[in-house]
Amino acid sequence: MVDCTVKDWNGQDSGTTTLELKVAKDETAASVVHRALVRQMNNARQGTASTKTRSEVRGGGRKPWRQKGTGRARAGSSRSPLWRGGGVIFGPKPRDYSTKMNRKERQLALRTALQSRVEDLVVVADFAEQLPRPKTKELLQAMSRWGIEAGSKVLLIVGERNENVYLSARNVEHLRMISAANLNVFDILAADQIVATESAIAKIQEVYGG
Repeated sequence: MVDCTVKDWNGQDSGTTTLELKVAKDETAASVVHRALVRQMNNARQGTASTKTRSEVRGGGRKPWRQKGTGRARAGSSRSPLWRGGGVIFGPKPRDYSTKMNRKERQLALRTALQSRVEDLVVVADFAEQLPRPKTKELLQAMSRWGIEAGSKVLLIVGERNENVYLSARNVEHLRMISAANLNVFDILAADQIVATESAIAKIQEVYGG
């Protein structure tokens, strides 16, 4: 169990909240998180790369020159992989890169990854009402008050998507906003600092607490 200090819109301490997640054992944690990360990256691949073999390249049906008597090496097609404009040997073909992983293992990896980033986690009170209209400048000022370093990659986790918060955050470089229901291992590990609202922590505890 981890006790987190909650900061308000002005950067002042306004209370505490707890985050209690069941994580993997130390000897297996790295392996579980690694497999979940590889699975996510593999499943994001389209697998549409495709090349043509010598039989699929247009042309090449005529023998370029006679078999003997020319002094040159014998050749049966101008679409040989050895020729310019020919086919490709063992080139990529469309394939499915998706990797399977049990749901319980995926959730365990997610909890373990999040627990490993608690030192970089900043919990803030819900601030949607502080942005009655989209205002990127005010959000940046608030992040500065929360102790977020300028230029760092930040993951903003909210309980529910708010349109004004989204519009305020979408134009900030190196800032990614996701809802607590869409957590994933890659975003958690890729961020330098993580900002989570109180409602997001409650949602995470409710959905992933077990």
